[in-house]
Amino acid sequence: MYSKKQLMDWDKEYIWHPFTQMKDYMDMNPLVIQKGEGCYLVDTSGNRYIDGVSSLWVLVHGHGKKELVDAIQKQSKTLCHSTLLGLANVPSVILAKKLIEIVPKGLSKVFYSDNGSTSVEIALKMAYQYWQQKGEKRRKRFIAFTNAYHGDTIGAVSVGGIDLFHQVYGPLLFKTFKAPSPYCYRCPMKLRQETCGMACVDAFEKVVKKHHEETCAVIIEPLVQGAAGMILQPPGWLNAIWKIAKEYGLLFIADEVATGFGRTGNLFACEEERISPDFMCVAKGITGGYLPLAATLSTEEVFNGFLGQFDEFKTFFHGHTYTGNPIACAVAVESINLFKKEGLLQKLQQKTAILKNSLDRFKELTHVGEVRQKGFMVGIELVKSRKTKRSYAPGDKIGQKVIWEARKRSVIIRPLGDIIVLMPPLAIDRPTLEELVDVTYESIKAVTGS
Repeated sequence: MYSKKQLMDWDKEYIWHPFTQMKDYMDMNPLVIQKGEGCYLVDTSGNRYIDGVSSLWVLVHGHGKKELVDAIQKQSKTLCHSTLLGLANVPSVILAKKLIEIVPKGLSKVFYSDNGSTSVEIALKMAYQYWQQKGEKRRKRFIAFTNAYHGDTIGAVSVGGIDLFHQVYGPLLFKTFKAPSPYCYRCPMKLRQETCGMACVDAFEKVVKKHHEETCAVIIEPLVQGAAGMILQPPGWLNAIWKIAKEYGLLFIADEVATGFGRTGNLFACEEERISPDFMCVAKGITGGYLPLAATLSTEEVFNGFLGQFDEFKTFFHGHTYTGNPIACAVAVESINLFKKEGLLQKLQQKTAILKNSLDRFKELTHVGEVRQKGFMVGIELVKSRKTKRSYAPGDKIGQKVIWEARKRSVIIRPLGDIIVLMPPLAIDRPTLEELVDVTYESIKAVTGS
């Protein structure tokens, strides 16, 4: 048995943590998680913490869910892995059928990978190759949105729009066309939401009119731009964007990696505005947060564009070693079954209302600029001045200080800059949900002096 100190020392000596300034991390005592219990994480000292961000937006039913653990164990005794390159395996077939039964109408094919970035990369490559094989050689670009985040692989970064994450890689990226996204609290067009008439829709249409003949597809995070700070799209905006893309014959990629599997209140965000994308990318919650798995879903029309004689080389030459891993697919099947079996979405409606009411009092805090919520996705934007919306200086580390304060109070959350994110497991009970919100409130109050 390794001691707590050994693990902490080895962590700092050997691990390079993602999205973490390691100079700061090396000065801290690492929090080493040993196990999960329901909606709690437990460290090596036995301290329990509410998992306030679903272990990075993936946990659905809670840690240690018996049905999911049993599915993993059962499948591991039968088949741990078998390649999907020219072969099939039972769980991947069953999961594909289940996915097609629950996703928006029109999607009919499933291509597996293992994380959100790769699911997006696949959609981009498919869209590009589709047009090339149709003979429309000019179509080599994509229309994406400001503040977008679609992952960290080169293609996904190319269609991203967060300079803090992406600017340094500029020379490596391919060119895209950018349209303004509706960040209504800080409108890039300097307009007011009450009177703007969704001018960003018109701005998008101008980009489409100018570039549609050289564009493969439009890519978007439907309803909520997650990594940008839980930025919400106004009602009707997504549908309007989709209709314009369809009018001009563009393929439409819905990145539901963060929003899928119940996070916005519907099983998928596309459902709320009744859009039918040509591609849908899913990951994170697909296995309930238990194993890495992703899928890129596409239409029959796209799929048919890759059919041909062997020597025509229309094959989609892309794949991953663990594509369609049987254990991951088996646990995903059981996770989807639990949505219906436990009435998860129906129960979520009541909890979402509780969450909304609990968040109202954050408006009392002097340094809370805006509280954004869609379903179980919450962003609380902290500002130095509410009147001018002036942000804190990065060196103030306000977001970091809030999560450290919350950790002292037995809650684990993670900020996006100075935007505090809450995204608890969908299965969280009411008392734990209320405690999560209370601790977040008190932590912001303590750090900002509100």
